[in-house]
Amino acid sequence: MNSNRAILSFLMLIFCFCEINAQNKLSDKFNQVSPLTSAYVYPTRIVWKEGNVIHATNLLKRGNGQANLYNPNTVVFKNENNQIATSILLDFGIQMNASVEIITGMWGGNNLPKNVRIRFGESVSEAMSEIGVMGATNDHAIRDFMMQVPWLGRNRSGESGFRFVRIDFLEPNAELHLREVRAVATFRDVPYLGSFKSSDERLNKIWEVGAYTVHVNMQDYLWDGIKRDRLVWVGDLHPEVSTVNTVFGYNEVVPRSLDLARESTPLPNWMSGHSSYSMWWIILQYDWYMNYGNLGYLKEQQPYLQGLVEQITGKVVNGKERMDGARFLDWPSSEDSAAVHAGLQALTIRSLENASALFQILGDDSSKNRCDETVAQMRKYIPPLHHSKQAAALMSLVGLIDAKKAYTEVLSIGGAKNFSTFYGYYMLEAMAKAGKYQEAMEIISTYWGAMLDLGATTFWEDFNMDWSPNASRIDELVPEGKSDIHADFGAYCYKGFRHSLAHGWASGPTAWLSEHVLGIKVAQPGGRAYTVKPHLGDLNWAEGTFPTPYGQIYVKHVKEHGRIKTVIKAPKEVKIIQT
Repeated sequence: MNSNRAILSFLMLIFCFCEINAQNKLSDKFNQVSPLTSAYVYPTRIVWKEGNVIHATNLLKRGNGQANLYNPNTVVFKNENNQIATSILLDFGIQMNASVEIITGMWGGNNLPKNVRIRFGESVSEAMSEIGVMGATNDHAIRDFMMQVPWLGRNRSGESGFRFVRIDFLEPNAELHLREVRAVATFRDVPYLGSFKSSDERLNKIWEVGAYTVHVNMQDYLWDGIKRDRLVWVGDLHPEVSTVNTVFGYNEVVPRSLDLARESTPLPNWMSGHSSYSMWWIILQYDWYMNYGNLGYLKEQQPYLQGLVEQITGKVVNGKERMDGARFLDWPSSEDSAAVHAGLQALTIRSLENASALFQILGDDSSKNRCDETVAQMRKYIPPLHHSKQAAALMSLVGLIDAKKAYTEVLSIGGAKNFSTFYGYYMLEAMAKAGKYQEAMEIISTYWGAMLDLGATTFWEDFNMDWSPNASRIDELVPEGKSDIHADFGAYCYKGFRHSLAHGWASGPTAWLSEHVLGIKVAQPGGRAYTVKPHLGDLNWAEGTFPTPYGQIYVKHVKEHGRIKTVIKAPKEVKIIQT
């Protein structure tokens, strides 16, 4: 009996100990737990090497990250006869936000650390570049640096956006033994709830690459780019959040980023210094409420929204916008002051109309009336387009000009010429409003598809069709006689290698294809109702899913005998409106 009591007491002690420790997690000892996940990514290809690199292909093998006395697959960098650089260029197969980790073996002579130079590149040529040449820079994230690696150990760099890594061993008459080189990618481990498939594989690939471009930028905050600028730019957020809504559904990175923009921009400042970006913040708040209907969150924005609307309406004189601060739509239109004025006129109308709807939900009649009165004045004035596709798109979308006229006279001219990766989204939206769905899909295939043809795994900060002829791919050393698509082009803040090749604002086709080809669009606040109106153009079929607060909507559209047969499956809480 005493023995049984002793065992029972011991078991109770163990249970209590486990119970206490279950409530005392290791994460409780730290200040903040990251929302990000890490994953190890190994090289897929050796692009180039120089000097004596022995057993280089072993770097393509997946390892375990652990230094070990047993090193059968050691790669040896051997500098002889006063040679001071043995080098290799690795391709990791996809753009990532990542660091690089080097795991070493045992070299002879001494066990002192060895010096290596690391260069990250979003293209092969960027990884081969020198700082200060053709726009190569260490802005925002260090991508060209010296690093020491220990004998029989490992070291990890800081993070940047890259796909390619060049390693130079710099010590003369010495050896460097490597067990592994791997990237440590950081990302939000969230499922792809939205999907898109059709009879056009090129469009399918573009949808996927747009989704991934935003996903890789969903870090602690929703960034514009993983190499540069790694910042929350509110205008950039609008196409990005459209893609988040389409692919991932609700994610806390969006309100977290919107709140950061608000908190870091006390009025009367403009977000990011741009009046247009403060307007995009209003539009984003409207879109977010339509999709998720969080009234508590909307009420938190009310005081700032009231002050911002008062500031915006105060910059409208006799129905014309007179915004101060940086006057900006996108980079390619930035030198066309007439186009910027026309675009800001339209954007002011759109933001105030969205604000009016939010104030109605909030029961703020005074602020709503201020918005409505200003919009009524502004609609009496129609500024000249100046043949700008950016201005034409925005003016068409708010009804300042006829959608078909905007398409015929401006948007259709030159096809994909004068598109931009940011405002291309709104040009596609304006084409849809004009009923030009097939033409929009052709633009997507031509313009965004051209980046894929040049080796892209994410979409770029900007792209110009004039860059394509005789251009090299980003995943190859530039052949003689060809232009370098990364180094030789770009403008404004993105000249040469400073150009970001993973920019979230370029993801517009992902949201557009789901909204207009699958035809799924939110129709009531909180995602309680969605319209489904497919536009297949020349496609034979299309199917996919769309996330809602209640689950996923599934649709499949198939052409049969000149008509479209549609199958829809939706959560019972969601009303589907077929039009």
